[in-house]
Amino acid sequence: MKEAATITLKEIKPRETCVVLGIATQAALRKRIIDMGVTIGTEIYVRKLAPLGDPMEISLRGYELSLRKQEASQILVKRI
Repeated sequence: MKEAATITLKEIKPRETCVVLGIATQAALRKRIIDMGVTIGTEIYVRKLAPLGDPMEISLRGYELSLRKQEASQILVKRI
């Protein structure tokens, strides 16, 4: 079976699910993303995008979270 390609959370469309593979940033933003519960192995469901496309609303670990596209572009994922 072919391995799913690594992409960023920003590229996931509404109503799709993915798994976090890594965080491609360092220091303060990385810590903030991890503190929000976005860690390796976490399943994320993209609920919807704001009317202008930013921010995006995601569901993970039983709660909803809004992320800016800039933050989402630092989160490496694969579709499931």
